[in-house]
Amino acid sequence: MDSKIRLLTKAVTWQVAGFFTMMLISFLYTGSVAASGAIAIAGSIAGFVSYFAHELVWSKIAWGVQSDK
Repeated sequence: MDSKIRLLTKAVTWQVAGFFTMMLISFLYTGSVAASGAIAIAGSIAGFVSYFAHELVWSKIAWGVQSDK
């Protein structure tokens, strides 16, 4: 099972990659750096919270986890 700090680190690095991807896609649609930045920030915050919550829930579920016995 991952530690909480590992989960947090994974969530942050995932969101950094997602932020730049979302900013690029938003810029291609809007043509505005300010609008694409706002969209990317909102998406990153929502994505970070949902990813972290998702990982915490799955860390409590034993289904599909194999023990080292």
